[in-house]
Formats: sequence, C-alpha cells, structure tokens
Amino acid sequence: MKKRKGFDWILLVILMSYFMILLDNSIIFTGTVKIAHDLALNQATLSWVSSAYSLTFGGFLLLGGRAGDLFGRRRVFQLGLVIFGLGSLLVGLAVNAPMIIAARAFQGIGSAILAPTTLAILMDTYEGAERIKAIAYYGAMAGIGASVSLVIGGVFASLLTWRVGFFMNVPISIWMFYLAVKHLQLDHGQGGRLDWWGTLSSLVGMSALVYSIIGKRARLLALVVAVIGLVSFIYQEYRTAQPIMPLRLFVDRERIGAYVGRFLYLGAMMGFWFITPQLMQNQLGFSALMSGVAFFPLTIVNFVVALQVARLTAKWGNGGLLVVGIALTAAGMLWLSWFTSPVGYWWGIAAPMVVIGIGQGLSLSPFTAAGVAHTQGTDAGAASGVVNVMHQIGGSVGLSILVTTQDLFGGHIEGFQHAILVGAGLLLVALVAAVVLIVPGERQSK
Repeated sequence: MKKRKGFDWILLVILMSYFMILLDNSIIFTGTVKIAHDLALNQATLSWVSSAYSLTFGGFLLLGGRAGDLFGRRRVFQLGLVIFGLGSLLVGLAVNAPMIIAARAFQGIGSAILAPTTLAILMDTYEGAERIKAIAYYGAMAGIGASVSLVIGGVFASLLTWRVGFFMNVPISIWMFYLAVKHLQLDHGQGGRLDWWGTLSSLVGMSALVYSIIGKRARLLALVVAVIGLVSFIYQEYRTAQPIMPLRLFVDRERIGAYVGRFLYLGAMMGFWFITPQLMQNQLGFSALMSGVAFFPLTIVNFVVALQVARLTAKWGNGGLLVVGIALTAAGMLWLSWFTSPVGYWWGIAAPMVVIGIGQGLSLSPFTAAGVAHTQGTDAGAASGVVNVMHQIGGSVGLSILVTTQDLFGGHIEGFQHAILVGAGLLLVALVAAVVLIVPGERQSK
C-alpha cells in the first residue's frame, strides 16, 4: 500500500457514506409526527415507515457484505449508492403510505450494501497505523453521526420539512459515486458464484428475526420462522464451498467477543438515543430541535476523544481501551438513571452525557477493529457484514427491551430510570465479554 499524499478522498467517501445511513435513521426519529400529518398515517402504518427499512437493512446485510468480496468492492459500493440515492428520492417524493413504505424498504437494501462495503474498503485500503486511525474515525462516526443527525433531523422537522433530509441524499450519493469512480481502485473480487440458498435463508431468517422484535402482530410466528431460517442458513454455510458468511469467522476469540459486545453495547446505546430525547421533551419541555441540540455535550466529547483513539490504542492496546470505554459508558448510564425533574438537565443529563461520550469515543472504534481482526482480504466483506448485523440487530433488540421496560413502569421518569438501568446492565455484560474474550484473544494473537 502506498502512502497517500494530500487530502484523503477515500476516507471521505467511507465516512460520508456511513453518515448518510445514520442521518436517515435520525430523520425518522425526529420527523415521525410531521410525516404522519403530511401523509395522513395512523400509528400502525407510521411504524412501518421505520420497520420496512429495518427489515431490508437487517435482511440484506450479509449478502451486501459478501457481494463485495465476490464481485469487487467498487462495483458493489456504486450499486449501493444508486439504490440508496434512488430510494431517498422516492421517500422524499412519497404522497401516500404504500409509496413511502416501499421506498424505505428499497432504501434499506442500499444501506445494507453500503454499510459493510465501506468498512471492507477501509480494510483493503489501509494498513498498520493508518488502519488504526481510519477505524477510529469510522467507529467515531457511529456515535458522533447518530448524535449530530438528531440535531440535523430536528432542524429539518422544526424549521423546514422532513423531505429535505431525504432529498439531500440524492446529490450526496451522486457526488460519492463520482468520487468512487475517481479515487477507488477498480477490483474484480475473488470471483465465484453467490450462495443463493444461503442468501435466501439468511434473508428470510434475518428479516423474520427483525420483525419478531419490532413487529406488531404474529411476532411468535416470526420468531419460529427466524429460527428455522437461521438454522438452515448456518447448515448451508457449513456445507457450501463459497458461503456468504464463512463460519471460520467465528473461530477467533477476539472476533466472537467483539460481535457479542457490539450487540449488547449498541442495544444499550440505541435505547438511550431513542428514549432520552423523549424524556427531555416530555419532562423538561424541550422542543424537538432543542432535544437534539441537548446531545452536544456527548457529541463534542465523543469527537475529541475519538481523535485520540489511534494514539491510545498504541499505548493501551485495543482490548484495554475497550474495557475502559465500556466501563465509563456504563458508569455514565448509571449516573443518568438517577435523573429527576428537580435535578434538571445540566446535572441530570448533560453531565452523565459527558461520561457516556468519553466511553463511547473509546469503545466504538475498538469494537470495529476487533470485529474485523485477523481476517484475510477475501473475508473482509463478510466480516464487515457480521459487524453490521450485530450493530443493527443489537440496536433493535436493545431498543425493544428498553422501551418495553419504560412502558412497564408507566413511561414517565420512573420508567426512564429503570430502562436506563437495564441499558447499564447490558453494558456490564458487554464489559464481561471484553474482559473474558477480546483482551485474551488479542494477547493470544500477538
């Protein structure tokens, strides 16, 4: 790999593509009320605007990751940009429920291609210290992007229209496509045939699993279908010569710990990102825009800390940094669980957010690095797909658990406190996974 001089356009392509995916999720969080009003959607139909995207995003992730290995990263990445950009345009133009739901599902396919492919391109492009720094930026984008996107989504929902956020993805996608042609190396992949039975069974299994978490009806039946589909998928991956998810990815102790830990960590964080803005609006009287701005203590600290990750990794090691990061995130969540209205925003929410932001800045990049550690180039896309599956499914499961916990206690401050405590519990289990699996796995590989 040649050392790049001047501006790093490849890293910009990677980070901007990832940010587009994060922005779309946040626009939906902050724009649901206006979307429902503009398109005359009831609550059940409105939930499908988000669920349709989650189903195809989760269902196609493994396929999206493996496709880049087989057919070439740049080609698959460009296909993902076309699908995502076109889907965004259709969402922005939607005039009724069927159109926006179908467009969101189509957009989810684009996201499922982009998310793992960008990480695989990163792995192909960078080595050594450059890779550590690039992964640090990529991991930081997961946290910073989610927080900043809440602010941007709040601005669109409050001052403009929710459609703007989707329309702006179109020129960005076109620009990313141009930069990909100009700066990404054209590769032809390792070749071979796609495992169609594995693709179908993973699609059915993953989609059914997501629905069993976020759906409203027949969730038990969906869970049964998910189990059958995923068992069939694993058996197919065991017996086929060219699996879309090679089972050899799961023989490495460090990667297993990263997958388990990321699942639990993102479960806690997704629930935190979802219920905290609601608390600020319902209990403190914040507007949608102000509740997004109120995340700045976390976002700023996260950004500053993330810039130090490459240097700190060299000093403490990836596993050691991860242990510190998860522990701080859990401590911040425990502090946040003591929130009451008299305590107010600054000490009850902003101060804990600073601790959570430090922990998040130290955690997400090492999780990403551990999830793709020791993989060969031919498996980089598949490993990136698994990382994103754990991110997506973990977020959906954790969100469901925290929201259910909040509802069990009445949905007010007491419900928020208990939900955040459950999130802290998930983080403590993630900490155990890091101590027991990731740290020893990293030492064993040296």
